[in-house]
Amino acid sequence: MNLNYQNLEKGNILLVDDHRGNLQCLSDVLLKLGYTVRSATSGIMALKTIKVKHPDVIFLDVKMPEMDGYEVCKILKGDESIRHIPVIFISALDDVFDKVKAFESGGIDYITKPFHIEEVVARLENQLIIQRQQRLLEKEITIRREAEEVLYQSRALLASVLNSSLDGIAAMQAVRNPVTGEIEDFRCLVVNPVIARVFKRTREEMIGKLVLKKFLSNVAPELFQRFVEIVETGEPLEYDFYYEWGQSSWFHFVAVKLGDGFAITIRDITTRKQMEIAFKETNQKLEILANLDALTQVANRGCFNNRLQSEWQRLALEKQPLSLILLDIDTFKSYNDYYGHLAGDNCLVRIGKTLQKVVHRPADLAARYGGEEFALLLPNTDLEGGIKIAQNIQQAIHSLAIPHEQSHVKNTLTVSLGIASLIPSLELEPHTLVAYADEALYQAKKQGRDRYCIYT
Repeated sequence: MNLNYQNLEKGNILLVDDHRGNLQCLSDVLLKLGYTVRSATSGIMALKTIKVKHPDVIFLDVKMPEMDGYEVCKILKGDESIRHIPVIFISALDDVFDKVKAFESGGIDYITKPFHIEEVVARLENQLIIQRQQRLLEKEITIRREAEEVLYQSRALLASVLNSSLDGIAAMQAVRNPVTGEIEDFRCLVVNPVIARVFKRTREEMIGKLVLKKFLSNVAPELFQRFVEIVETGEPLEYDFYYEWGQSSWFHFVAVKLGDGFAITIRDITTRKQMEIAFKETNQKLEILANLDALTQVANRGCFNNRLQSEWQRLALEKQPLSLILLDIDTFKSYNDYYGHLAGDNCLVRIGKTLQKVVHRPADLAARYGGEEFALLLPNTDLEGGIKIAQNIQQAIHSLAIPHEQSHVKNTLTVSLGIASLIPSLELEPHTLVAYADEALYQAKKQGRDRYCIYT
């Protein structure tokens, strides 16, 4: 028999059978008919597969090793998240007892092998149609319940919202000058207890009264004109304002035009403001820490790279010079080996502090470039200025007189410096300056250390 399934809405089917031949046969047919088909050769595999993606219908064999179909079905029906999936048993067992057991375990249908594909598809589509109808029915029931609930609660909600709201809610009507038509004040039409407490009055004392302009004169006089603009232009207004009231001090309101007046909702945002301030302070501290070298407390390599990029772009536009000094501690490895790493760390800290004392302009930057190497970025500084800074650094480090008995340069700690200076160009990359200074530093080491060299 030839069946036409072109108009059927296809579903996601899971086949569970330990005989791969049976799986392949049924899978091929269903795939040709347009269904999405997955297969499992054991009950355990089936349960895992179902958890990954829920099928629309499960075809389940009865006789399987480790866990038979009845056990698999009972586990499925015991799980709230997947118990709704219909299970159709397919088995060579034709005894009434087997069929009854299948239905008792939670099966929805039972097909006896050998089966006719027309029967399988018909029963499959029957379950899919039932599923679709159930979903539509559940959706309709949900919509009806929601509508009934909204209808039931609407009157109570409207009556209680003003009194139970944690936000202040009020409605104001404009009071206009009878001659000019200009708004002179606002009359309170509706007010809830929160706003009444802010005004330090009862609701009865406020409703129908002109209280807004007087109140604002002590809080934020400029707001009165803003409320007038809401009425005249129709543009809503959101605003944060400071007002000390008990434990609260910051409030946010939203005001919208309502007839010849406006409605306003006021919320206490004191906690949020305090958190924002604390968050901002924390971010500032984290930003400082993120840009500092943990040991020396001078800027780190990342901070140096960012500053080099920004200064390069700025000075390229301004056509002003940028100088860079790369500094390396001479024979630092032998210093570390002889005096120990703690002494080495202390030495790096002292060098970092010394560099910060030498370069003290706000735009200048002393950074730890890596290991025992430091960098000094000097914006708006030409080569002559860079040389002077390098000389000052040499003198300052000589003055430290840090003993270094293992140095073949001098019996105290010394440094080598490479100086490069140029006017940045957007056609060049910033690392060009670093490469120049690095070459000059190499020459200083090559010429005997404890000196500076200039890139030319």
